Amino acid sequence: MKTFCFKLYNSERNKQLMRLINIAGLIYNHCIALHKHYYKLYGKHLHKYALQKHITKLKHRSKRFAYMQELDAQAIHDITDRIEWAYNNFWRKRKQGIKASPPGFMKVRRYKSFTLRQSGWKLDEPHGRIRLFFRWYRYFQSRNIMGKIKTVTIKRDALGNIYVHLVCDIQYDTVRLRSGSAVGLDFGLKRFLTASDGHDIESPDFFTLNADSIRKKHRKLSRKKKGSRNRERARMDLARAYIKSVNQRKDFHFKTARRLCEQYAVICLEDLNIAGMAKIWGRKIYSLGFYQFVRILQHEASKLGTRVAFVDRFYPSSQLCSTCGYRNHEVKENMNIREWKCPQCGTVHDRDRNAAMNILRAGASAYSGGTVRPEKSGSVVDATIRRR
Repeated sequence: MKTFCFKLYNSERNKQLMRLINIAGLIYNHCIALHKHYYKLYGKHLHKYALQKHITKLKHRSKRFAYMQELDAQAIHDITDRIEWAYNNFWRKRKQGIKASPPGFMKVRRYKSFTLRQSGWKLDEPHGRIRLFFRWYRYFQSRNIMGKIKTVTIKRDALGNIYVHLVCDIQYDTVRLRSGSAVGLDFGLKRFLTASDGHDIESPDFFTLNADSIRKKHRKLSRKKKGSRNRERARMDLARAYIKSVNQRKDFHFKTARRLCEQYAVICLEDLNIAGMAKIWGRKIYSLGFYQFVRILQHEASKLGTRVAFVDRFYPSSQLCSTCGYRNHEVKENMNIREWKCPQCGTVHDRDRNAAMNILRAGASAYSGGTVRPEKSGSVVDATIRRR
């Protein structure tokens, strides 16, 4: 599966799509209210099929909810699917003892998208047009669409721009695994990636770089009168600043992932608990976007034949001496220890570099047959890589 994203040209008719997204938000809130009321009465989960039947009857029999008829039935089914997935995820976390909250109400203006499947759309790719609910819309045709289109999602951003996301089923040719070097990477706050072979990647942290500008725009927005045009202009200006930071980070992630996949045949990472790390270090974790980077890295690796190996999050990568294997428990207890000397072999370790070398050793052990053998320097040069 691959998603193609195109921006629609600005037009007056885009207001109709805005209205449909608002209707989707109203339906979402209505379904959430039904869930809460049903659970309060019976203490049971309301299944999505019951919701779909209810919405179908409601929009045809009640003049108050006649606006729901403007939205395609498949788009309504997708809304109930989202709610079903969110509640199932909530119950799963609750059974595991993880603190979580059930899906809640959402402001209509913050609701972002709706999805169509077999009907409600038609694509005219040669002319760069797409028909949505019997109206044609032009989009910026930046590249050709490949594969069979499965779903079409209409999405808006904070600036009011509308994008069309086409999820296509593409039959890729089998990518042969490359042979070459391997590397262990350790995520950090001061340094984005610490590599076992010394080729580190510094942390850009675009949100911090743009923090002064964002702070000024927040103050400017707070001084504007609510409901005024000046306040709307200030809000748009603030949204542009946030979107700029997001785009900069995404561009950095794609370029970094591509370069790593071209350079290494095996990339070993640690399976991090991002939510737990965010509770300790706050917004810095979300600003760096580790989770997004890992997803992009896996996507690029699948195209180039690079293998991505994950080490368990409870593996004591920072505590083990990469030379002799001695475990120093003080390193875990004190995060301020950035360098430590092994009392057994006398090697002086940089905390992050030592962790990267241990991640490489643990990740390489997932491949047997002696085809991947980490050396003391952290580099691996060998033939074809095979699974255990």
